[in-house]
Amino acid sequence: MLAATTYDYSLALHITAVVVGFGATFAESVTFPIAMKLDRVHLPYVHRLQRVINTYFAVPALVIVVATGFYQVSERDWDLGKPWLSISLGLVALIAVLNIAYFIPEDRRLEAMITRDLAAGEPSEEYMKRSRNTGIAGALTGVMLIAIIFLMVTKP
Repeated sequence: MLAATTYDYSLALHITAVVVGFGATFAESVTFPIAMKLDRVHLPYVHRLQRVINTYFAVPALVIVVATGFYQVSERDWDLGKPWLSISLGLVALIAVLNIAYFIPEDRRLEAMITRDLAAGEPSEEYMKRSRNTGIAGALTGVMLIAIIFLMVTKP
């Protein structure tokens, strides 16, 4: 018989949401360079894929991570003022805002932009700049996710 507590189930769900919801976002970093090397015709697909991953994986995962996280804080009577917890919560909030207010709408705009650009010939300078900026923001978001994992595991 499995002697798991509600906390254990919450922790398992929390970790699963992180892996499922954010694991695929790390793979997004290679989709653009691969599409550029294979054939630029794949670029609209890259932005659609990233938008789907962020909308249907990352955003729901954020909801689950926050809900189970607050449950765990309450169950363990942790102080939200502890730096490892408040920094993590702040980073999760920032990632949520970035996803909803920047990544999802920007991928929608970039998909439309590259579709127009390819119909006219080549990706525009504006498209390349905005794609580069999105890539940089994605890399920084990945660093934030790694920092959160470090803080959650070590609780310094």
